[in-house]
Amino acid sequence: MKLHTKNMDSFSLAGKDAAVFFATKKTVLGCRDSSILSAHKQAVEDGVFACKENELYSFKMNLAEREKLVTVVLVGLGAKIQPRKIREAMGKTAKLLEKEKVASAAVLFPEDFAKKEIMKAGEGLLLGGYSFDYYRSEKNEKACKEITLYSSAEVSLDTPSVLAESICQARDLVNLTTWDLHPSDLAGKAKEAGEKYGFQVEVFQSEEIKKLGMAAFMAVGQGSDALPHLIVMRYRGNPDSSEILGLIGKGLCYDSGGYSMKPSTGMATMKTDMAGGAAVIGAICAVAQKKLRVNITAVIAACENMVSGHSYRPGDVISSMSGKTIEVDNTDAEGRLTLADAITYTIRKEKASCLVDIATLTGAAVVALGGEITAAVCDDEKLWKKAEAAAAKGCEKIWRMPCDMDMDKLLDSKIADMKNSGGRPGGCITAGLFLKRFTEGLPWLHLDIAGPSYTDQGNDICAFGGTGCGVSTLYYLAKSFEEE
Repeated sequence: MKLHTKNMDSFSLAGKDAAVFFATKKTVLGCRDSSILSAHKQAVEDGVFACKENELYSFKMNLAEREKLVTVVLVGLGAKIQPRKIREAMGKTAKLLEKEKVASAAVLFPEDFAKKEIMKAGEGLLLGGYSFDYYRSEKNEKACKEITLYSSAEVSLDTPSVLAESICQARDLVNLTTWDLHPSDLAGKAKEAGEKYGFQVEVFQSEEIKKLGMAAFMAVGQGSDALPHLIVMRYRGNPDSSEILGLIGKGLCYDSGGYSMKPSTGMATMKTDMAGGAAVIGAICAVAQKKLRVNITAVIAACENMVSGHSYRPGDVISSMSGKTIEVDNTDAEGRLTLADAITYTIRKEKASCLVDIATLTGAAVVALGGEITAAVCDDEKLWKKAEAAAAKGCEKIWRMPCDMDMDKLLDSKIADMKNSGGRPGGCITAGLFLKRFTEGLPWLHLDIAGPSYTDQGNDICAFGGTGCGVSTLYYLAKSFEEE
């Protein structure tokens, strides 16, 4: 789908198959066509269109300037214009236009829509038009090819287009099955992205990972025939600075739970356990395309947690790159083991000055916050404020969990430096505190996207499957470092 912008004074339906307007109960904003205004009035009076926020009402109509029927879409406008809601409304609109087999459309924005709302509208249209048909024998060709956005503001859609592309790239990775995305395949995808967008990618294989001393990472992956890969992506957009933002993404290409095995229903979506890794790939691609003046190293410890005679077991004591020892209380608390070594690598080998990890880490985060909100644990106020603002700009929901050091004792072990699980109570928090033990005093933010990284039923901007959650937040967080 291609998006264009034009001044609202040149609004025309010539050559268009659909028209999209925003409406209140009183009127259709900016519309001068009496037949559309009459249809809106009748729909409101009949109670079929309440003009609620993000409510859509569509109908076909013969308009004077067109010889054929045109699809008219009215979008309910709430009392307050919110970028996130506009983004969602346009996602719904994109789906409707595709369903109606509309080839081209015009969207007329009210005069009081600011630049940021129109940019988010463009992003929503692109995200709502996404579909995943990789495994279908018959591919669905997209009907909607072109949409023109008419507004009073001068708007560039470059950033929305880059972000939408990067989010959809992350979605594609999450939606691939393990059959097609072993750790080596994920490494290959990262290399392809680096070659395309201009950042360096280095991949370490098992023997090199062992030499680095990443024993915790290797323990998780040793039960699978698909060998672990450490993926390191480096973008250097500010050679005048020694500051490096470290992004660490969980890369479990499949998680059976190991010997602490998940029930079969719990395994059904475990191909998505690398959504954190997908998010950092999407984010660094967006940063590189926008040529932000920041330095980033993104690290993914990619492996599979499987069951075999080589698998690590409950009760084992394993080492880590940091030198700290870990008692394995639960083999299904594996992501934090891979992240711990990835964090140590990012600090000691890549010299990161600030750390952000992102992972589908705990079911406890979903229990606490539901399926749409990212749980965060952060030990640095300045970094948290940046993250909160970045999530708002990216239209992603985030909530800070307490970084309560009184709970850290739940990770203490009688035979090792720590356990890998603090038990069920406060599981999201203790998982974060486990990772904090490896951050070596650097500013650190943990993002648990176990809920919002995947949707079974779909939502306004995503049909089903991987959502690309985290890409926008990480992009805007990186941009905030550029502005310092």
